[in-house]
Amino acid sequence: MKRSDLLQIAKPILFNTDMVRATLDDQKTSTRRVVKKKYSNTELKMKTDKYGSRLIEIQKDIEGETYGQKQDGGSWHRLRAYIEPKPPYRPGDILYVRETWWRNYYHQYGKYFYRADGEEVQIPVITGGTALHRKADGLKWHPSIHMPKEAARLFLRVTEVRVEPLQDITPQEAYLEGARCTCMTPVPECAGNKDEFIKIWNNTVKKKDLPLYGWDANPWVWVIEFERLVCE
Repeated sequence: MKRSDLLQIAKPILFNTDMVRATLDDQKTSTRRVVKKKYSNTELKMKTDKYGSRLIEIQKDIEGETYGQKQDGGSWHRLRAYIEPKPPYRPGDILYVRETWWRNYYHQYGKYFYRADGEEVQIPVITGGTALHRKADGLKWHPSIHMPKEAARLFLRVTEVRVEPLQDITPQEAYLEGARCTCMTPVPECAGNKDEFIKIWNNTVKKKDLPLYGWDANPWVWVIEFERLVCE
């Protein structure tokens, strides 16, 4: 598929530098994103009925009993309002990765550079025939969230989306996340993959948010599996 066609339909997804490198090395085909609640007086829980199981965000501030028996033999109940969180992506969606970047405005036509390719980048400059050294000259990388769509170089196709508690991840699934144990020859079944994933996960969560979204908090997460696309 042509890059121009992908750009027209692609949705953004944020990756940090390590995630980008793992994806480019074909070591990462899955990512987990926290399910964020919409309201403060709710909780996330799994609801199972005749239609199957699904995650809901349900009201939790109703005091007293929500169900009881009337004197005449009937029953009463108070409903707790709930909504169903929607996944950020669906199977078949095309994504473009937003990554840490810098643009060379000194170049005649402009050119993008990416932190995943290395901290030190030699930047050719047409005027004067010299070269700027990005690190030595103190030029700063731009956050991935500010990367323009036109700078996208990494495209993904979503193959599966599901929801589960974070701690349900297996060593094999951690391997698909790009986590590798520190043994000599890491394999998908190695328990160390999960240990490495825990470290990676907690390092991506802001310190103040660890009680809510850290590994020990076991938040609900969207599991997004994908394949990397090659542009024509």
